[in-house]
Amino acid sequence: MLATGGPPPDGPGWAFEMKWDGVRIIAVCERGECILLSRNGNDVSAAYPEVVRALEALPGNESLILDGEIVAPDGEGVPSFGLLQRRMHVARPGEQLLAEVPVRFFVFDLLSVHGRDITRLTYLERRARLAALDLPAPLSVPPHWVDMDAGKLLETAREHRIEGIVSKRTDSVYLPGRRSPAWIKTPLRQHTEVVVAGWTPGAGGFGATFGSLVMGAHDEAGQLVYLGNVGTGFTQAARRVLRGALNEIEIPASPFAHTPPEAAAGGWHWVEPILVADVEYREYSGERLRMPSWKGLRSDKPPAVVDVPPRR
Repeated sequence: MLATGGPPPDGPGWAFEMKWDGVRIIAVCERGECILLSRNGNDVSAAYPEVVRALEALPGNESLILDGEIVAPDGEGVPSFGLLQRRMHVARPGEQLLAEVPVRFFVFDLLSVHGRDITRLTYLERRARLAALDLPAPLSVPPHWVDMDAGKLLETAREHRIEGIVSKRTDSVYLPGRRSPAWIKTPLRQHTEVVVAGWTPGAGGFGATFGSLVMGAHDEAGQLVYLGNVGTGFTQAARRVLRGALNEIEIPASPFAHTPPEAAAGGWHWVEPILVADVEYREYSGERLRMPSWKGLRSDKPPAVVDVPPRR
């Protein structure tokens, strides 16, 4: 189930959670064995062995489906997407990486327990059953607040460097695979997924890598449209790794439905639109993202479902 974007709602009947900067995961346990599934349906269990071990050690885990977010806390305990990048793209991490970048699984919903589908129960009923599981570390159930002042909670999130809040109707059922107004996400920083469509030549210290990456997303007609270029937020190491990946998927022609006119003069290079990335930005008015900054590649979302962000 996915949330719609917007300001937090007014009035009673809403619960609020923090919005975690991580990777969405569905955990499925059957007969003592557990797997972790990403948003695009990939089995990523081997990437997070400590989470799988904790799930398989749960009493009564013979039939259990959980929904949540895998996060990598920084030194102050705040989820860091940049830190999580070190784990996201490693299929089978070694003991050193597991020790250097420990992760946690923040579980915020329970879909099935003891073989019983409970998605038609209300949010509060599912939450009560989730709390009764008594999850061990690195699993945990983050708090939720009912009928609280959303503005104050947003300020709390800002003070603690949390990504934002999610508002959920207390009487809402769980709708698998659907984006529902019963869940509303309110990020403190605008961010969106984009499809990497190409790169521009770099100069000076960036001459061996790239100047910027060309971003795209799908419009209402399903066409890949241009969203601008992102040239900030990269480490030098990330630039080198990305340039190597881009070289392997280079194509001769633009993947856009309508090629940006400045591409020819700028000597842009095109790539197969298969890489999905997360970027922050100031605003989007329908043409290009304003002041975008790179956050990292995502392996948990297919390019086909990356749409243009809402206009603000």
